[in-house]
Amino acid sequence: MVAGWFAGDGDGFRLLGTRCAVCASVFFPREDVHCRNPDCAGGELLEVPLSRRGRVWSYTDSRYRPPSPYVTDPELPWEPYTLIAVELEAERIVVLGQAAPGVTVAGLTVGMEVEVVPGVLSEDAETVWTTWHWRPTGVRA
Repeated sequence: MVAGWFAGDGDGFRLLGTRCAVCASVFFPREDVHCRNPDCAGGELLEVPLSRRGRVWSYTDSRYRPPSPYVTDPELPWEPYTLIAVELEAERIVVLGQAAPGVTVAGLTVGMEVEVVPGVLSEDAETVWTTWHWRPTGVRA
């Protein structure tokens, strides 16, 4: 888990961003140093929970192991996954994330409503790396 990127669990799970107190721009991943809006002189950055639901802006799948220089363990099997770019209307941003297990490009359409849910990126005998996933609304794991 990346500290400060999300909080809660179940229906209380939320991505955490920051909002500039001067221009109201919202950032995810969070920004803790300065406002990234080039038209803003900057101000205090306040942590804000992001909308739990958004609309599919774009999507794709990853069916192959990344080529060099990206490092992957060739001893481990490659697991295809689906990526979804989700527009959060209230925040006026697009957030990228993996689709929930079982969600494929065949089940997605641009404009479809999705919700953020907790997920597992990877795990071994000692550690579970948590993340967020996007899941079409009305679909339960």
